[in-house]
Amino acid sequence: MIQDIGPHHLDNHYRPVPPDAESYALYYEDHAALVRKTEEGIEFPRFRELERLNEELYQDYIYLFSVDGERYYLVQEISREPLSEFSMENTEIFRRAEPRYRSFAGITGYQLYNWYRIRRYCGRCGHMMRHDAKERMLYCEECRNMEFPKICPAVIVGVTDKDRILMSKYAGKANRNYALIAGFTEIGETVEQTVAREVMEEVGLKVKNIRYYKSQPWAFSDTLLMGFYCDLDGEDAITLDRDELALAEWFDRKDIPETASTESLTNEMILRFKNGPV
Repeated sequence: MIQDIGPHHLDNHYRPVPPDAESYALYYEDHAALVRKTEEGIEFPRFRELERLNEELYQDYIYLFSVDGERYYLVQEISREPLSEFSMENTEIFRRAEPRYRSFAGITGYQLYNWYRIRRYCGRCGHMMRHDAKERMLYCEECRNMEFPKICPAVIVGVTDKDRILMSKYAGKANRNYALIAGFTEIGETVEQTVAREVMEEVGLKVKNIRYYKSQPWAFSDTLLMGFYCDLDGEDAITLDRDELALAEWFDRKDIPETASTESLTNEMILRFKNGPV
């Protein structure tokens, strides 16, 4: 999956030490990131490659994380015109671009970029938020409000019935690949209750024997995905929520379509069921 970058290691401890010339600079604009494409994959600029474009580069930065001891920082403003070897690419590139550890760094940085961008002012009193020196937290000096990075819990659900699994396609999305039932956890709800509710809402089925599989950080939507398998409880007739899904159907294990994609928890769960009992 997208976070499986071994033997490389992303260290997300907050250590806001100043950057040096060899530190990596991550720069984003809306849904795009500044990268260099090479025969080996993608690269990010180092501070020494950008310093001539912004005199305040070494003062205006946010520490993000390190990968194998190399530090990554968020930078705010640069002039890209002299950087012909770099280009702004849609962040969807991080789904499959090599090397995988750089893609994971890029999309994780993008998640933090979005959080910092929408937390500039206090949601309680409107004053400017300040960076804490010891942890990744923003605080308001006026009212003492504290904000931490946004993480949204959600479930991926493999509904099974003996040798069959329920697969679906989302409504109104360009990506027409098969997926599993999914949804965000609501206030006051356990993740197991989320599983049962989402299945009932989207396909009108009851489930039982809900069992946890594994989790995945999914920075594209600020989400922590939690995968579950569960068994059909009763009738298998599908009542489709057409606002959420374009279709949903049962697939025998042997008829599940192959997928070349390995970045998502959804695809791993589908292939795990295809290759044997879960």
